[in-house]
Amino acid sequence: MTPQPVRSLSVLDLVSVRTDQTTPDALAASTSLARTADSLGFSRYWVAEHHNMPAVASTNPAVLVALLASATERIRVGSGGVMLPNHAPLVVAEQFALLEAAFPGRVDLGIGRAPGSDPVTSHMLRAAAARGNDSVDTFPDDVRDLVDLMSPEGMTLDLRGRSYDLRATPRAVSQPTTWLLGSSMYSAQLAASLGLPYVFAHHFAGQGTAEAMALYRSSYTPSERHPEPTTFAIINAVVAEDAEEAQRRALPYALSMVRLRTGQGLGPLELVEDAERIGIPPEHAPLVRQMQAAWAVGTPDVAAAKVRELAETVRTDEVMIAPVSSAYRGASPTAGVTREETLRLLAAELV
Repeated sequence: MTPQPVRSLSVLDLVSVRTDQTTPDALAASTSLARTADSLGFSRYWVAEHHNMPAVASTNPAVLVALLASATERIRVGSGGVMLPNHAPLVVAEQFALLEAAFPGRVDLGIGRAPGSDPVTSHMLRAAAARGNDSVDTFPDDVRDLVDLMSPEGMTLDLRGRSYDLRATPRAVSQPTTWLLGSSMYSAQLAASLGLPYVFAHHFAGQGTAEAMALYRSSYTPSERHPEPTTFAIINAVVAEDAEEAQRRALPYALSMVRLRTGQGLGPLELVEDAERIGIPPEHAPLVRQMQAAWAVGTPDVAAAKVRELAETVRTDEVMIAPVSSAYRGASPTAGVTREETLRLLAAELV
């Protein structure tokens, strides 16, 4: 069977904070990474939403999208994603309608259902909305409302027999592309029922990708904006000219994922030398092997083959790369040289 061609590469950025970085440093490094992706011909650059995590500076996707869109020229910039249960749909619709007005044709709105934080932080985020019910339970309705609010026509509410028109911006001429993110059969089925493009978080789940995509495609309900199912998947990647070097650069992120999966504290991302000194505890070595089996780590040809394999599984010609490489002691804190190298090497192989 001929491998699925990869005609389009994109980037997911958590705006990771290394032990040698401040938040301003991490933002500067991500801005540099976005410019690199733009110059290399990558299609999208998405930022995530996580809260109260020392290793992640990506807390507010709308603010970051504005920053990164201003710093780039042609690449689409978006969220991967806004965790909708943390927000009132109208607020998100207003933010992204304004972004679309400022950068027409360059804005994506990826939305997810996970909290992106610990329970206490989630409570604080949702308390501000004061919606009186569990916003996770109303997620499907919130997604519909959000999409309608961003459209030029807006939405019409029925308030005790009286119509009330509501829209996110007064005179929209275009709207962001809305994507549903997920890592479960629930999200695949919901995206299909709403007629929305779907992104599977393969970089986090590591399994179940083929099953979720098959369900999405088989149950897809065409919508006006998306008559055909549209999808891609995300993969963690660390690429270097030497295989051993790629493994070294991937070690700090693997160590942080072990801590996350085993309920330990999650601090800033270690530098390579510090991660090597700490090492992976022997009892967690199987977990690392299991996680990295779904990553693209190695030389350009090996990593590219892994990306093509995922494209074949998802039946898409677009794959989103999460460059999770760390840095060495003495590297510039305002740059992510090894992350930029990952993008350059993969682009040379695939784009």
